[in-house]
Amino acid sequence: MTAHETHPSHEPHVVPGTEHGIMVVVVGPSGAGKDTLMAAAARHFRGRQDVHFVRRVITRDHDAGGEDHLAVSPQGFASMEQAGSFSVWWEAHGLKYGIPSEVSVSLSAGSLVIANGSRSALHHFHAVFPRLKVINVTARADVLASRLEARGRETHEDIMARLARGPLTVRGDYDVVDLDNSGSLEQGERRMVEVLEGFLQEIG
Repeated sequence: MTAHETHPSHEPHVVPGTEHGIMVVVVGPSGAGKDTLMAAAARHFRGRQDVHFVRRVITRDHDAGGEDHLAVSPQGFASMEQAGSFSVWWEAHGLKYGIPSEVSVSLSAGSLVIANGSRSALHHFHAVFPRLKVINVTARADVLASRLEARGRETHEDIMARLARGPLTVRGDYDVVDLDNSGSLEQGERRMVEVLEGFLQEIG
């Protein structure tokens, strides 16, 4: 897998008791900087055989921007899902996202596997991956507003309405690390690496 979230696949690909590694799912609202921190962590751990960043399968063009992903058509995605090619898959904002079933190989080998995820899909991740860790990337409301304004994808009114709903907490029967990315890029990147290094120590 190369560096770089509602429904589960019908057939889980991780057999309980065989999972020696840890699945890490990174979530966070728009503007929190989740993708930036994941890209920085991927650079930091480049070359490590025991750290893998999942390349997601997404029903959008490869040159649409954002993360490096495997682009497929909706029909192609459906065929892959029916063939059991995904450990977890979900739909959001008109797109479908899939986590390749090959992650089970890395987990069985005791690796740390990091995936870009979605809060709405976390219970599906947990059903498939018993050793699940979640990194919830957050930022202060004023920081989120500034970053979203700079993107220019939403109107000011839409951004204010989004922020008025307040922060969404992430809680479940799994470990959650809240990572405040309100500060500098360097601070956020350093904290992300520290958290992942801690998970590696748990694997031993």
